[in-house]
Amino acid sequence: MKQRSETSIWRHWLKVARGTAASTVRGWQGMVALQPVGQPPKPIVLYEFEACPYCRLVREVLTELGLDVDIRPCPKGGKRFRPEAKALGGKAQFPFLVDENTGAQLYESDRIVQYLYATYAKRPVPARHRLRNLQLLGSYLNTAVGGADGFSARASRQPEKPLILYGFEASPFTRPVRERLCELEIPYTSVSLGKEQWADAGVNGIHASVGPYAPVAGGKRERFLNAHHKMMVPYLEDPNTGKGLFESRDILAYLEKTYAQ
Repeated sequence: MKQRSETSIWRHWLKVARGTAASTVRGWQGMVALQPVGQPPKPIVLYEFEACPYCRLVREVLTELGLDVDIRPCPKGGKRFRPEAKALGGKAQFPFLVDENTGAQLYESDRIVQYLYATYAKRPVPARHRLRNLQLLGSYLNTAVGGADGFSARASRQPEKPLILYGFEASPFTRPVRERLCELEIPYTSVSLGKEQWADAGVNGIHASVGPYAPVAGGKRERFLNAHHKMMVPYLEDPNTGKGLFESRDILAYLEKTYAQ
């Protein structure tokens, strides 16, 4: 049993290392909340799957804008949300964004990115996002380096209520959790906690600030810190069981035990 546990640890850290390399290849886009916007009254819903390079472009922008979104995982072979997406939009193509605040239903990552900036940031899309071919190349490289986990569906028990995942797109610790949630077709609210200042740089609760760490006043990280007494992602909340977990490896073990079949 000890050998299996050690193997599992090494496999997990290899996954984190690959995620770190993948985010580096991508230039760490999806790490910083550049100018966070307010949350709309009704949740935005995104049908997507983790390994999709086009879906990644949308998730990165959601981090940049600090927008939370309800994720409906649609991995290959999935039977839970793929039919739902097709019934709503007419085709099983991803990403597919549904926004009840405006009535918008959008395919195509570039259209979704433009919509999010125009609707919620009230400003033009940054120039780098308009370099579509370069962005796609970087996103495809991210998938190639980080691996294709989060591509195919696995059997699972569907939770009565969606889970809640706090993190940000480029986090190599959050990535394995998103991959597992996608494979198990578990719906969740993605709460975006992109870095808001230089002092937020660092990993595992260790920050670049001199002296005591202080998040941006009134920001989402300050609210998270006040609620959970630690600024660290990923953090998973499961309203079905009352469970709250830091540490990606612990979260993966919980998801396997609770929902995998």
